[in-house]
Amino acid sequence: MSRRPRPRRAAARSFWRWPRRVAAVVAVLALVLLVGRAVQSEMGPPLEPWHEFVPDEPRAPAIDAMDWAGWMAAENRVFAEVRAQVTDRLDPELRRPDDRYFTGSPVNPEHFAQDWNRSYILEPAGKPRGAVVLLHGLTDSPYSLRHIALRYRDLGFVAIGLRSPGHGTVPAGLTEAVWEDWLAATRLAVREARRRVGADAPLHLVGYSAGGAFALKYSLDAIEDPRLPRADRLVLISPMIGINSSARFAGLAALPALLPRFAKAAWLSILPEFNPFKYNSFPVNAARQAWRLTHAIDIEMTRLGDAGKLGGLPPILTFQSAMDFTVSASAVVTGLYARLPPNGSELVLFDLNRNTKFGPLLRNVFAAATDRMLPPAPRDWRLTVVTNTETDAEMKARTTEAGATAETVKALGIAYPRDVYSLSHVALPFPASDGLYGGQPDPADDFGVNLGAIGGHGEVGVLIISLDNLARMSWNPFYPYMLGRIEEGIPK
Repeated sequence: MSRRPRPRRAAARSFWRWPRRVAAVVAVLALVLLVGRAVQSEMGPPLEPWHEFVPDEPRAPAIDAMDWAGWMAAENRVFAEVRAQVTDRLDPELRRPDDRYFTGSPVNPEHFAQDWNRSYILEPAGKPRGAVVLLHGLTDSPYSLRHIALRYRDLGFVAIGLRSPGHGTVPAGLTEAVWEDWLAATRLAVREARRRVGADAPLHLVGYSAGGAFALKYSLDAIEDPRLPRADRLVLISPMIGINSSARFAGLAALPALLPRFAKAAWLSILPEFNPFKYNSFPVNAARQAWRLTHAIDIEMTRLGDAGKLGGLPPILTFQSAMDFTVSASAVVTGLYARLPPNGSELVLFDLNRNTKFGPLLRNVFAAATDRMLPPAPRDWRLTVVTNTETDAEMKARTTEAGATAETVKALGIAYPRDVYSLSHVALPFPASDGLYGGQPDPADDFGVNLGAIGGHGEVGVLIISLDNLARMSWNPFYPYMLGRIEEGIPK
C-alpha cells in the first residue's frame, strides 16, 4: 500500500509550483517579445555601409594617456578609415545626392571650408584671457556649438570644440562607444584648455544635450579628484539630466542582433544620412549609454549632496525649452537645480508660445507644464521664464532672484514667429542665420541643404525626410537673448 506524502513535503511542493509557473510564463513572454522584435526590425530598410563599419576609436584608458596632439592624430586616422572603408567603397546605387558619404553629394562634409565634424581649436587674436570647452550632444558633432565658440573666441577666449568618440564619422561608431569614453575625451579637452591658458585664467564648460551631462559629470568628479582642473562656470543648453526610464531596458531590444541574421535589431531607427553634421540613424546602444550616464549622474549627485559637497560645483547657467521631446525638462529642475546649494546658478526656461492661434490644438497636459515643473519661491537659484501671453505676443523675461519671491519683468523686444508654438530640444544653440538649421539661413553659410528653411507644405511621400522632422523647430528666435546672457558671465 502506498504512503501518503507528509503534509510538510506536500506544502513545499505546492509552494514551489507557482514560482515555476510564473517563471515559465515570463520565459514564454520574453521569447515572444524577442521574436517580435526580431521580426519588427527586419521590416525596416536595409543596413548600409555606414551602419556596419565601426571605426577603431581609442577607448577611455588610451584617451586618458593622450595629449591633444595624440588625440588629433587618432582622430585623423579614424576619418581616414571611414574614407577608405565607406566613402571609397560605395556601390553605384548609394552614390546619391542625399548621401553625405558620397563625395559628389552637396552635403558631403569634405566640400566645406571647415569640416565641423572634427575637433577644433579657435584661437583669439591676442593672448587668451581664458578658455572654454564645448561639448556636443548624442549623434551630434562639434558643429552644434560653433556659433557660441566663435563668440567666446571674439571675446578673447581660446575655444576647444571636442568631437566625442563615435560621433562625426559613421552612425555605426555609436554601436560600441560607451559614456566612459566620452567622459575621458572631456577630461582630455579640459586638460588641454588649462594647459593653454595657465592655472589662473577663467575656464568655462559649455554643454549641449548629452554634452551638458558630460560637463556636469566632469564637474562632479572634479569635486573629489584634485587631478581634474575645476571649471569656473558651466553653461548647459538642453542638458540631458534625465530621460525616459524605459531607456534603461533599451539594450534588450538589441538582443536579436546577437544573431547576424537580425543585425538590424541593433538599431532603433535606420534613416537616410543627408545631414552633414548629425546622424539620422540611431542605434540601441546610444539609448542605453544615455541612460547609464544620467543614472551615474543621479547617483553622484545624491552621494555628494548627502555629504554636503555640492558646494564645490561652479555656478551653472542653464537654458531649457519647457517643451522637450528628447530629454526631461522637469529633471533639470528636480535632478539638478533642486539639489544645488546657493552658488549663483540660474535656470532660463523658454515657455511655449501662448499667443499662438494653435490653442485648441495643443494638448492640455502642456498648457501648465512650465508652472508644474517649478517649485514655489523662494528657491536657492535664480529663475527666468521667457514667456508671453494670449493677448501680448512680445516675449518677456520674468525673473525671480534666489531667495526671493518677488518677480521682475523685462520686455525683450522679441516675439515668436507666428507659425511657431514652441521651441524644441534641438533648436536652442542655432540662430536664425545658421546655414543648416536656421529659418533665414545666411547664403555665405552654405552646407548643401537648408533644413530649417524647408517648408512643410506639399504632397506627402515626396521628400525623403519625414514631416515630423520638418515641423520640429530647429533654430532659436531668442538666440540673441541667450547669447547675451552667456556673455554676461564672460570676463571682459
